[in-house]
Amino acid sequence: MKPLADRLRPKDINDMVGQSHIIGKGKIINKILENNNIPNMILYGPPGTGKTTLANIIANITNKKYVKLNAVNCGVKEIKEVIDSNKQDLFSYNGIILMLDEIQALNRKQQQSLLEVIEDGSVTLIASTADNPYFVVYKAILSRSSIFEFKSINKKDIIKGLNRAANKLKYLYTYDSISIEDKALEYIADTCNGDMRNALNKLELAFNMGIDIATNSVNISLDSVIDCSSVKMLNYDKGGDDGYSILSAFHKSLRGSDPDASIHYLARLIKAGDIQSITRRLLCVASEDVGLAVPQAITITEACVSAALQLGFPEARIPLAQATIYLAQCPKSNSVINAIDMALYDLDNIETGDIPTHLKDAHYAGAKNLGRGVEYKYPHNYANHYVNQQYLPDAIKDKRYYKPCNNKNEKAYDDYWTTLKYNSENKNNI
Repeated sequence: MKPLADRLRPKDINDMVGQSHIIGKGKIINKILENNNIPNMILYGPPGTGKTTLANIIANITNKKYVKLNAVNCGVKEIKEVIDSNKQDLFSYNGIILMLDEIQALNRKQQQSLLEVIEDGSVTLIASTADNPYFVVYKAILSRSSIFEFKSINKKDIIKGLNRAANKLKYLYTYDSISIEDKALEYIADTCNGDMRNALNKLELAFNMGIDIATNSVNISLDSVIDCSSVKMLNYDKGGDDGYSILSAFHKSLRGSDPDASIHYLARLIKAGDIQSITRRLLCVASEDVGLAVPQAITITEACVSAALQLGFPEARIPLAQATIYLAQCPKSNSVINAIDMALYDLDNIETGDIPTHLKDAHYAGAKNLGRGVEYKYPHNYANHYVNQQYLPDAIKDKRYYKPCNNKNEKAYDDYWTTLKYNSENKNNI
């Protein structure tokens, strides 16, 4: 018998749950179906969000021959053979819809070969992938396709789908009574990670566990759902879209000084066991976003990172959380990254000129004959260990790369140097 998720798969777009940004009255998918002009499409997003269901609905509405393949276990040869064997049906249908799951499993050369079967218009490609297509799909296919992102289904829509499934169970089976607690469905919705297929699988398992042969009834309670539920799995692909997005949200929450959001995304990364990405991001934030506002932040973060790497999970979560909350709470400054990026930009884009002669290496015989170091003034020989002299090349002598941010630490140093340099220049002018 087919799994419940397959038996209850919607056959009408109005029965689909979630994806309200692209599916619904007046939305783009509905308009495409109303016009009956189906483009090549790439559907991407997490599992169980309706990608295959939509492809089935499109095929039924358009009366096209529907061919479904999985790129994981077939190559271009197999794809072409299946299409060729179905081309005899083109007179009976309006063309072929090729539903290709996991398109990222095809390498670039294989994907290039797909162009041959979609260029003449007899084959409409609907490809699906859980990865960001801009990372994994050949550009020529991207340019010939409309790309639609499927998002994790929210709890409200999951519960809506579960209630619809619960009502249909009464027609699929002949039990005298089927009782399902609302809290049981809510728990499933909380733990399915936005995956409708996963939610229906949990419901089916709880249904089978709740059968009472003696009374010819089924009872699905919160306790029974908890008993037969597995640990909630998070979407995380270290080298894919989900992984990069979680890391991005983690970094931006730290930069935005939100300790609660920072801890939340840290927890996701810990669940995925990606300690290397966590530690790299923390060390980066300590310099890029905290920087000179709290100079010791890099030292404290490095100590927490070192402790985490020595401890390993699960204990590593503690120093990692310490560093996360600390960095989120620190005053912020981006003066360091701005300074080095501007300097690097100038090296690539303008003529910066030669190093001033008085700063060049003079530790060799004949250096003085070249004027190297002759006019150099040793700062420690002057009051306050400072003397005014030119350090930048002539071409950029008035450049300012470091611009202090308005925080207590940088402001104190800026005031110190502004006063000292002002007094030094005035003293030399007297």
